[in-house]
Amino acid sequence: MTTVWKAAEAPAAERAAAVREAVGTRVVRVDIDLPDDPRDIQVELTLSDAGPVQVLTVRSMATTVTRSPRLAREAAEPQLFLTLQGSGESAMAQHGRHARLRSGQFAVYTTTTPYTLMFDHGLDAHFFRIPLAELALPEPALREVSARPLGAGNPVAELTAAYLRRIADSPDLRSRAVAASLAQPTIDLVRVALLSSMADPSMGKESMQTTLELRLFEYLRTHLGDHDLTAAKIAAAHHISVRHLYTVLARASVSLGDWLRTHRLEACRRELAQPHARDRTIASIAHQWGFADATHFSRVFRETYGMTPRDWRAAKIRKAR
Repeated sequence: MTTVWKAAEAPAAERAAAVREAVGTRVVRVDIDLPDDPRDIQVELTLSDAGPVQVLTVRSMATTVTRSPRLAREAAEPQLFLTLQGSGESAMAQHGRHARLRSGQFAVYTTTTPYTLMFDHGLDAHFFRIPLAELALPEPALREVSARPLGAGNPVAELTAAYLRRIADSPDLRSRAVAASLAQPTIDLVRVALLSSMADPSMGKESMQTTLELRLFEYLRTHLGDHDLTAAKIAAAHHISVRHLYTVLARASVSLGDWLRTHRLEACRRELAQPHARDRTIASIAHQWGFADATHFSRVFRETYGMTPRDWRAAKIRKAR
């Protein structure tokens, strides 16, 4: 879903506060330099959310945006922001580096470290917000690529810039139905673009390997209830071979089938204990968590926990009374 917010729609006396509130609650908490005269405050935000990815287009008067040390210490979920410059130029600073962005270039920065964004001639840019947990890159790699102009001269970064601009400029691609399916490919492409832009390629290679196990298990937890969760699908989602998938899991002493069965059973056990699930059938709960055969589910549940799913739920209901 895409929403448009315009400062001009706020009462003049409340306009500055409205801008700060809109950005702080919908995007990220930052300090924003605004004109003293409300008539000069010209800000338009176009926001689209697709799963974990937020796409934000901003057009405004000249301004400076700062994420102070105090705000950087906030407990909110750490995020990576990517600024894709539209017309004109802008500048940013983080980790003691300064980057000047020209049209078509992009740069990234994180909310966990102070930064400054400078739009001396007005703001015309697209911003992509991605949780750092979804990006799954270690801090040294993020520090290496932050506040550096990316795009020109790197084929992967150029491809990424063109792809992101296409998404941001197309209302159809920003619609919820389409954008949700593009969220994971967008995250993957941004990750590859950042790694390909590192001065030390070995750091990028090492980063991808060290975070692969983390990304695999996060993917398994997210898709635990999927009935088509096969080794081939998991491997394809991470751009690795099935053989390499099993190698990574073996290093973690994990059997894919056993891991899925154990975590699906535990999810079912938790669901059966919930008051809101008392009127649901055992089969529907089993199906929700990836078990296609209710009879098979009941058998393995009893083998694992020593009682049937029905007896487990009945025991929890008695205990709650």
